[in-house]
Amino acid sequence: MKRSVFYSFHYKPDNWRVSQIRNIGSVEGNTIANDNDWEQIKRSGDKAIENWINSQLKGRSCTIVLIGEHTANRKWIDYEITKSWNDGKGILGIHIHNLKDRYGRTSFKGQNPFDYFQLNNGRKLSDIVKTYDPPYYYDSREVYNYIAANLAHWIEDAIRIRKSI
Repeated sequence: MKRSVFYSFHYKPDNWRVSQIRNIGSVEGNTIANDNDWEQIKRSGDKAIENWINSQLKGRSCTIVLIGEHTANRKWIDYEITKSWNDGKGILGIHIHNLKDRYGRTSFKGQNPFDYFQLNNGRKLSDIVKTYDPPYYYDSREVYNYIAANLAHWIEDAIRIRKSI
């Protein structure tokens, strides 16, 4: 069964890497706004961005944060994480720095964005939410294959974990 998921990521540097993951096919993901649409949404202000994110999250069972070099501590990614958690969605993170971008380059590993969230019971969200850092550091194709082979299982695990809390 395909799950309907929301992908959270830093658009400019990571959209090429994200498009690779969206093409895996084991899940249905949100439609990513193209450059022009996103610029229009941004120009409309914070409330328009919130509304767009909220509409994209509707009906999704899991949020996948695709962690690039500069993903942690970004305003809208933090909003997506908070909203997803508060809505009871499964959440997981995947480091994507070893996937190549459109120019054939990889990037540096980004910080875990869940380290910056503290729950009411004092635990960090990173103590609960799993993040995955695919092996095969030198081979982008193998990184992709590893994600493709495990993505559906990771999603089910994230949903199970969230339901148990």
